[in-house]
Amino acid sequence: MNDAAAPSSGSAGERTLPAFPVRRGGATRGRTAWARAWTAAVEDVWPEDEPLRRGRAFARSGRLGPVTVAPGRVRAESYTGDAAHATELTVPVLDDAAWDRISEHLADRPETAAALLEGEVLPAGLAAEAGLPLLPGHGDLDAACGCDAPEHPCAHALALAVQTAWLLDDDPWLLALLRGRTPEAVLDDLKSELLLRAMTEVTGQDDGAAPDAEADEVSAEEDEDGAAPREGDDEAEEDVEPVPADPPEPDGKAPRSNREAYASPPAPLPPLPPVPKRRTGAEEEPPATGIEADPLDRLVADAAVRARELLAHLHGTGAEDPPPPPDPWQDTVRLAATHPNPRARERLRQAVAERAAERGTGHDVDQLTEAWRTAGAAGLDVLEHPWTPAPAATARARTALAEAWSPDEEPRLTVEENRFTFGGRGLQLRLGRDGRWYGYRRRDGVWWPSGEPAADAAAATGELLAAEEGHHKT
Repeated sequence: MNDAAAPSSGSAGERTLPAFPVRRGGATRGRTAWARAWTAAVEDVWPEDEPLRRGRAFARSGRLGPVTVAPGRVRAESYTGDAAHATELTVPVLDDAAWDRISEHLADRPETAAALLEGEVLPAGLAAEAGLPLLPGHGDLDAACGCDAPEHPCAHALALAVQTAWLLDDDPWLLALLRGRTPEAVLDDLKSELLLRAMTEVTGQDDGAAPDAEADEVSAEEDEDGAAPREGDDEAEEDVEPVPADPPEPDGKAPRSNREAYASPPAPLPPLPPVPKRRTGAEEEPPATGIEADPLDRLVADAAVRARELLAHLHGTGAEDPPPPPDPWQDTVRLAATHPNPRARERLRQAVAERAAERGTGHDVDQLTEAWRTAGAAGLDVLEHPWTPAPAATARARTALAEAWSPDEEPRLTVEENRFTFGGRGLQLRLGRDGRWYGYRRRDGVWWPSGEPAADAAAATGELLAAEEGHHKT
């Protein structure tokens, strides 16, 4: 193996690519210029035909595992029967001087450099450039395998070299990684080289301006015929008095002109404005926005609740579909159920009663607001809209509800649409469209929501019975 090979496994720059499946026929030397150049370099280092033929056959067999490319080495597991062998190719990592030459070569070609910086792959012509040793030569490429085969390189190592060409078909940058630089490092070197050249050009232009300035001074002393200015020439003899500059201040103080400005007497300040009068409650002006603070507080709280529902959906702890925003009817019931201001809540309750009469729901305001407080929009939907579950869902529900009662206490169960009523107990479970069970208790001939919904029918029954026992005790 080459002692100049790069770091061992675990290098931050390594990449592991999926194993190749079995290939039936087709070219083994690669499709792209980079792959064919790699294959030519390998065949130049190991030119024997028979080992190469066996290596190509093994590469097609699908018996090499995932291939890892790292600085200085390519490795994979090869499988023969039940045995697995660690197979590795090694090449020397290029030193900084070699990479500098590559950066200079790329910077000499502006179109190539621009294409690379825009995301193009390494140009294939780079492999043929003299003095740019990206491809391995004699003495560079070495192989090792745990199969203990007498020939060197073995078929496993040659198969790995063949599959390396296939990898270069898809990503030529792997060759740069193999020689010691990630694509990001190559592009950073190229940017540095381009920046250095740009700075050098600017500096050269500044240095070249001095002789021209001296020539301008000489030519200024001569007239158009090359003679020196004559006496009496007003333009030549006109003297312009220069503007005196502040002398340098070695003590670090401000220039003299600034000190004189600060030493001048300050201008008087304007008089203070009068103190505003204190307003009484009757004189309070409305908010500048026309919106009082209390509704703003409610809007912020509502937005926070909505955000929590959406976040629960994103994390998979809420409903399968994202909860839609409430419609005007749901929003009116919500505000009537949750508004903290008694006066505002009463006005909202009146609005709910009027809208309920228009909708013909048959439910009073207390039922509607209690349903919202129990389970929000889903609870309101269960109260207002009966629906018919699939027969299989109804059968499963009957079985689950029967298990919630002991044999001697099991009541008569009446099923009507999504409503499962326990006869003689004044208790009812309603299956919501969200798959949850909602408890109801009959009071004065009216079904009222009771308790929070549950995902399991038996659990919902237990909670409903527990609430009934607590109600009887009180």
